[in-house]
This record gives sequence, C-alpha cells and structure tokens, in this order.
Amino acid sequence: VQLQESGPGLVESSQTLSLTCTVSGASITIRPYFWIWVRQPPGKRLEWIGYITYSGSTVYNPSLKIHTSISRDTSNRQFSLQLTSVTPEDTAVYYCARVGASWFLDYWGQGTQVTVSS
Repeated sequence: VQLQESGPGLVESSQTLSLTCTVSGASITIRPYFWIWVRQPPGKRLEWIGYITYSGSTVYNPSLKIHTSISRDTSNRQFSLQLTSVTPEDTAVYYCARVGASWFLDYWGQGTQVTVSS
C-alpha cells in the first residue's frame, strides 16, 4: 500500500488549501479502513485534521471542523482535503495515512510541506 500527497506548496492567507492523496495497492472503500489527514506544524506535535471512512462518512477535529472538508474519488482511489481561510498558523507538513485496526496508522504518505504566506 502506498499513499502520495499532492498539491501546492504555497498558499496565500485567507485562501483555500487543497491537497489530494492518491492511494495505490488498496481500495479506499474496503472496511475496516479509514483514511486520515494529519499535519505537523514546525516545532509542534502531530495534529489530526479529519478522516473519511470506507463508506464515505467524514469526521473532523472539532478545533478545525469549521474550516475543513474531506472528500473522495473512489474511481481514482483518491481522497482530498480542503482547508478554507488559512492563516500562517496552518503552515505544516501535511500527511495522509490509512487507519487500520485499533486505530493504528499503518501506512503513510511521505508528507508535503505547505506554507501559508502572510
């Protein structure tokens, strides 16, 4: 299983950050797997953003929920993140990952740096 993030590395403040994760070697519609976005701002801990389940339901971190949308394209094995009204505090390395049994993140993308300019 491989995951690969793609999207712009630089976003202006107040704009929308859009990233896509392309999955190979696995279907994103097979239970029990969820597909998650996490990020790590510089000097800070990993923070989960939200996830989409095998059935297409979404769950978001309450602290980010108002700005977050996760969707999927099952035919292309992709799931996407949109984060609206970004600020420089959204600067981070963004990762997509698969959530397996017992909430273990068993496969990760390599991560993509996104910088929000002020």
